[in-house]
Amino acid sequence: MSRLSVNINKIATLRNARGGNIPDVLKAAKDCERFGAQGITVHPRPDERHITRKDVYGLKPILSTEFNIEGYPSREFLNMVLEVLPAQVTLVPDPPDVLTSNAGWDTVADRDKLKEIISELKKSGIRTSIFVDTQLENIRGALDTGTDRIELYTEPYANEYSTNRDKAIAPFVKAAELANSLGLEINAGHDLNLENLAFFNENIPNLKEVSIGHALISDALYLGLENAIQLYKRCLK
Repeated sequence: MSRLSVNINKIATLRNARGGNIPDVLKAAKDCERFGAQGITVHPRPDERHITRKDVYGLKPILSTEFNIEGYPSREFLNMVLEVLPAQVTLVPDPPDVLTSNAGWDTVADRDKLKEIISELKKSGIRTSIFVDTQLENIRGALDTGTDRIELYTEPYANEYSTNRDKAIAPFVKAAELANSLGLEINAGHDLNLENLAFFNENIPNLKEVSIGHALISDALYLGLENAIQLYKRCLK
């Protein structure tokens, strides 16, 4: 069974819109775990428009599941995660001002940079994952960086799913098969939801983890947080 890591960025966005501490991000994370989430994901950005550095430091001691911190590997970001020591760091190539993640790494062009960063993280016992698209050269290039896992960027799949789901999944199956043959473990995330998640999970061999935030938190507005988490987990069986 693939594991569900709940991205709680949107809960922090709601809190920050009004100031104060409602909703309480730390309590929400604990509730996600209590309702069945097998991990908590955050993606702090330099402008702290959702998750803040204070949130990151506050979450580590209270979580009982895997803590996954995503982000662009600036020196400031790396210093923070080396102090916090989460279970996993997911490296994304986002520039600081981007609205949301919208591309994977060029693992060939950025190989040396990623290799150095990943080596530093792994020396501290942190599992590493890097955000990649389905281009096979980027899957092969990921192996040379020394990363433990790749996270498949699934927005193209989500966009095409309703039109032709078999066509949408095909490049992801090829990418996953190559990753498996190279010994790279596989995560996935971005625009996965209750409509498209089960089909993705059924067709991607050895999918370890999905990280889902926007869709799950949006569904929780109608379904409730506990029910939403259970429905997403059902898609992963």
